[in-house]
Amino acid sequence: MPVYRYDHVHLRSPDPEATARWFEKMFGAEIVRGTYGAGTFYPNQPRVFIRLGGQTVLIAPAHHDEPTGAEPRFPYFGLEHIGLTVDDIDAAVADLRAKDADIAVGPMDYSAGTRLAFIRGPEGVFVEIVQRT
Repeated sequence: MPVYRYDHVHLRSPDPEATARWFEKMFGAEIVRGTYGAGTFYPNQPRVFIRLGGQTVLIAPAHHDEPTGAEPRFPYFGLEHIGLTVDDIDAAVADLRAKDADIAVGPMDYSAGTRLAFIRGPEGVFVEIVQRT
């Protein structure tokens, strides 16, 4: 059987730069900028992605020849959120509130040894913050 390894999550945004800056402000993500190459959907357009918690999150612009649908209404089937872990969820949520994050849920006790919160991000993307003890 082939070995599969995580590569990335792919978001779409009407303003990839603004979305990347939001993740940078809220979670300290590293923004990586470049230009899409020839033979891609977006040749010679700005390319932006982030590195967040050791993972890559690509942020694409509107599709070049297809209309983009509205964000889904929560809850929905499909990729629902990105999850990040922290050592102290109360401190993390206080930090996010100070940055004017939209805290959708929590922090709350989910199960024995697990506390969580959900932050509403750009284009309906939710980010779950989890503390496991």
